[in-house]
Amino acid sequence: MKSPLLSLPGAVPAEGRDEGVAAHYGDLFREQRALADGSGFVDLSHRGVVTVTGDDRLAWLHLLLTQHVSDLAPNQATESLILSANGHIEHALYLVDDGTTVWMHVEPGTQGDLIAYLESMKFFYRVEVADRTEDIAVVHLPAGSIAEAPDGVAVRETAHGRDLFLPRAGLEAFAEAHGPAVGILAYEALRIEAHRPRVGFETDHRTIPHELGWIGTAVHLQKGCYRGQETVARVHNLGKPPRRLVFLHLDGSEVHLPGHGTPVRLAADGEEGRQLGFITTSARHHELGPIALALVKRNVAVDAELIAGDTAAAQETVVEP
Repeated sequence: MKSPLLSLPGAVPAEGRDEGVAAHYGDLFREQRALADGSGFVDLSHRGVVTVTGDDRLAWLHLLLTQHVSDLAPNQATESLILSANGHIEHALYLVDDGTTVWMHVEPGTQGDLIAYLESMKFFYRVEVADRTEDIAVVHLPAGSIAEAPDGVAVRETAHGRDLFLPRAGLEAFAEAHGPAVGILAYEALRIEAHRPRVGFETDHRTIPHELGWIGTAVHLQKGCYRGQETVARVHNLGKPPRRLVFLHLDGSEVHLPGHGTPVRLAADGEEGRQLGFITTSARHHELGPIALALVKRNVAVDAELIAGDTAAAQETVVEP
């Protein structure tokens, strides 16, 4: 979905997975500071929006998701995962129930696969699944924002801010009333700072929730069966995940940021050393300078000096080894 807000002054289109919204509006650090101060909003209208209605919606979703949602209170935000049979992460769902409908947003372009899976699991349950991406746009208000959500709009409120499920036809009017608009690059920089993983960035085809710190926030360990639960329980009770998420402070003298997939090695071994992991996401932060998240082997020492490509990197622990 291409956002109409790309017509705002200074808008520079994002590329890759975030194509369809603005990367920034001309001043990346100003936009980051606005978010950090609780002002402005982020256009996330490229994300997929899926709804589930019907009397059985919460009980049914409870059987499929990693999160405990059977007793989810109206307007209480949560997040959950859908795993493969082997416990690998396939989808991350950011959801809220408004009392009659479960609203969720997912990674851009993934709603089709998600809906196909949900439809295959309906059986006799009284539920209806709908793709609302064409008529509903997600916008994000940062924590501390005093902006009011329009009447009748589903709101997902978390410690990081509020996600609004806004009618797409009202997006431009919302921008005019609640600007300044902030680009996705600023949003991503604060996401990295907060160590929050994102499917397709911090994940690959074999990522399990334990590696990213999603146990407890998106995975409930005391709920009933769901696909992939055996792996979750086995790793939690009997072992450790093979990799772990780390936060990196990158050498600020480098002109270019190491991109997704850049190999991470021990600094002492140099660029020809054994690869220990890879960069998942990187950004330039308005206070911290160049930063990144990376997925590394669990046995990498927490105080080891690393390099990402040819860029020096000092690590902070996100997931304990």
